[in-house]
Amino acid sequence: MLVPPWLESLLSTAFFTICPRHREAPRSECNMFCLDCSSSDAFCFYCRSTQHRDHPVIQIRRSSYHDVVRVAEIQKVLDISGVQTYVINSARVLFLNERPQPKSSTSKGGVSHLCEICGRSLLDPFRFCSLGCKLVGIKKSGDANFNLSSKNEETRDGQGRRLPSKEEEEEELREGSQRDMYTSTPIPPQYSTSRRRKGIPHRAPFGS
Repeated sequence: MLVPPWLESLLSTAFFTICPRHREAPRSECNMFCLDCSSSDAFCFYCRSTQHRDHPVIQIRRSSYHDVVRVAEIQKVLDISGVQTYVINSARVLFLNERPQPKSSTSKGGVSHLCEICGRSLLDPFRFCSLGCKLVGIKKSGDANFNLSSKNEETRDGQGRRLPSKEEEEEELREGSQRDMYTSTPIPPQYSTSRRRKGIPHRAPFGS
């Protein structure tokens, strides 16, 4: 199966509306999506704990008024190879759907990387700007897929893009910065000379 049954529903869902059941609660925005429920709409933090407790759920986030998902979450259920990723707030994310192309970008020449579907300029040599554009590309040509098993085979053959390793490095960025705070400080080489200043005599080598 090239496309999982829940993907098109995910891409067409409206997120960040107010949950009608928990309208007065502080975390009432609907930014969750269930991969198990066939007719799943976006739901809030409280609905997850009561109705989707044991279901696979991904959280949608916002960047410049556009929906994004963390690579660390989505790569567990989809092959995201070929989709441009971005680092936002120390986490690597990708966009769910195509975004309007800025006029300044369309007027510039010499853009080396473009989305194969919408023509949006990309930072790196990827094929698509979003999951939505990759879905369109699969339907048009069939030379890509979202199947994780195919991705694993490519990695074993040495033909994959090695995206998982890059995402794991970015996801560990915050943890690494915290670990660096607790790294022990090495003893400075001047420690022995500081003892001499306190009156410890310096012994000359034998025979000098």
